[in-house]
Amino acid sequence: MATRKWTQSSRVREGRPFPLGATWDGLGVNFALYSRHATKVELCLFDARNREIERIVLPEYTNEVWHGYLPDVRPGQRYGYRVHGPYAPQDGHRFNPNKLLLDPYAKQIVGEIRWAPHLFGYTLGHRDADLSFDRRDSAPYMPRCAVIDPAFSWGSERAPATPWDRSVIYEAHVRGLTMQHPGVPQAERGTFSALRHDAVVDHLVHLGVTAIELLPVHAYVDDQQLLERGLRNYWGYNTIGFFAPQPRYLSLETVAEFKQMIARLHSAGIEVILDVVYNHTAEGNELGPTLSFKGIDNASYYRLADDRRFYINDTGTGNTFDLTNAGALRMVMDSLRYWVTEMRVDGFRFDLATILG
Repeated sequence: MATRKWTQSSRVREGRPFPLGATWDGLGVNFALYSRHATKVELCLFDARNREIERIVLPEYTNEVWHGYLPDVRPGQRYGYRVHGPYAPQDGHRFNPNKLLLDPYAKQIVGEIRWAPHLFGYTLGHRDADLSFDRRDSAPYMPRCAVIDPAFSWGSERAPATPWDRSVIYEAHVRGLTMQHPGVPQAERGTFSALRHDAVVDHLVHLGVTAIELLPVHAYVDDQQLLERGLRNYWGYNTIGFFAPQPRYLSLETVAEFKQMIARLHSAGIEVILDVVYNHTAEGNELGPTLSFKGIDNASYYRLADDRRFYINDTGTGNTFDLTNAGALRMVMDSLRYWVTEMRVDGFRFDLATILG
């Protein structure tokens, strides 16, 4: 099969390094990606059938951020990145532009990972293990990021702000609480829409609940070994997107569904607390897949051992997020701000919080 030749778009403008992520301004979209060690960043655009239709080199690099602006891109556009740089695992670098990468700041992720050898930056089974280099395209097996329009009418919504001495917190799982609820329509069970259904809200109010603490709702990955056994990652402590809701919790396939849930629960006097997992990601150790952070700037996002080929594993998951790095710390803080200011959640419970320090 012949290799496709990509030409640089003449319509891309320099854009801005801030805010990070894909930002719709009403006329076009600004794309900004943090990577201190990359040498080139390609923005990949996909059509509604998930076919890659264009690759655009982000033209500017400012304060460790690659950025560009496309005046004709609209909400709903699906995209991902290919990031160029040294493939030198012994030095902590694992750049591989053959791998499509999720934007760490993506506000919506469409689809799920389909496990295949193509997802790994190295060649599985090679005698050199992760020191080898895999040239196969991972795009057919990867979900896509989607540009969103954040506009939403909150009406008279207000946070309940219940005093601590009167708080009754109910820990719940989106699917676990609603999948078998007879009062929820079948099509909505296991989703954010189910949590705003009158049958569920009335149940919580009847119990005297003042706050619902949701187990992880950030986009996460089903481990390969679970899928091979016919299982799934139920709990969600395997995050790959810290700004995007888990796709399978969206019955309407729009992030506005989460906001609708918040507005309904707040109207009933119920606060929403999120269980968040900022201590590690779903990319595992040196033998794990290249899905996002590992291919964007491995040496910046992860804590590495003295032998920089290997990861510090304080979490027992294969890697540990490096919050001593300014770019990684900024991403976590931006994520927290986003869920409070844009999505209007009321608080957080931090998984393995001591590791964050």
